[in-house]
Amino acid sequence: MSEYINNREYRQQVLKELITELHNGKSVEEVKARFEDLIQGVSASEISEMEQKLISEGMPVGEVQRLCDVHSAVFKGSIEEIHSATAYMDTPGHPLHTFKIENEAVEQYINETVLKNLEKVKEEATDPQRNLLLQDFNTLWDLDKHYKRKENLIFPYLEKYGITAPPKVMWGVDDTIRDGIKEVKKMIVDNSIPNYEISSKATEVIEKIREMIFKEHNILFPMAVDALTEHEWSAIESESDELGYCIVGPQGKWQPLNVDVQAKEEQQNVQGYVKFETGSLSFKEISCILNTLPIDITYIDKDDIVKYFTQGERVFARTKAIIGRSVENCHPPDSVAIVSKMLEDFKSGEKNNEDFWLKMGDLYIYIRYFAVRDENGEYLGTMEVTQNIRPIQEIKGEKRLLSD
Repeated sequence: MSEYINNREYRQQVLKELITELHNGKSVEEVKARFEDLIQGVSASEISEMEQKLISEGMPVGEVQRLCDVHSAVFKGSIEEIHSATAYMDTPGHPLHTFKIENEAVEQYINETVLKNLEKVKEEATDPQRNLLLQDFNTLWDLDKHYKRKENLIFPYLEKYGITAPPKVMWGVDDTIRDGIKEVKKMIVDNSIPNYEISSKATEVIEKIREMIFKEHNILFPMAVDALTEHEWSAIESESDELGYCIVGPQGKWQPLNVDVQAKEEQQNVQGYVKFETGSLSFKEISCILNTLPIDITYIDKDDIVKYFTQGERVFARTKAIIGRSVENCHPPDSVAIVSKMLEDFKSGEKNNEDFWLKMGDLYIYIRYFAVRDENGEYLGTMEVTQNIRPIQEIKGEKRLLSD
């Protein structure tokens, strides 16, 4: 056991040294051999654990990210697979299968279209040829959806199991690719940028995209297969549509084979908590969240009875005495007809919302009414949302830094 611990400590120290060497200007090729010796017989999971330990010790994520190119250079030369995630990756409809076919479509598009148009721009950058390359990089921007699904669906589950460093590092590379695609698009439309600069930057971005595909298939996906339950994959599959797909979409609908214990536990309401489709909150948390909103909310039920109002940022006076009161009795006589007509339109389905705005001294009040309906479209009540929008109207320019 002590030998195992010593080996891990030794590897950890060597990783630090390699990162320092990369930081000081050594190339991937110069550190590749030493890295290859270091990870001989080591799984991708252990490498990720070592990287995670470096970050927990205070090493910036950006520094650990320098190892990504070394990973790719070494693993691409390996004959044996690091892990096997083939079962899921070959099952149509499973999130990993969708990720895989997206990556295959991207690689095919790069090989059959982007590289050919890039070669033409190298030789002679006429406007039509530049436009073709611009279209190519507009298409490659579709990767943003692929990366968002990875970052917002797979990463959170990995983090639940304490796997935090690989997602942080990979997210940083994703952002580098996004920035690179944007930069190439800007360069293409700028006629002052010479062809060789466009070609150089585009080639660099394409190589990073290919490396990310390799890292996903050989490091991220196997790691996720080891960690996630079928229920969690099912949750990922159900939320993927909302974020969209890259070039191609799912080739079927996947369902888990087993209903695991975790799924059963999540179906039970914990006492004192309200389970929503997107999470669970305690009654105290719900109350505090609603009262923290920078808006004034009042809710009436389908019978026009006041059921609830927030106690945070008030615009109009409210007392608890109005709970259980008819909404008609809460408005001055000259407003009742307007309110009644609006509610009739909500109940009939003719309208779903209505907005009003008015000035009250220094306040500019924006009042919005929304019909609240269930999943079948049945009317449940009306929500009134009131806000002083004058401070919002006065906003100018941008604010990107914390306030003093």
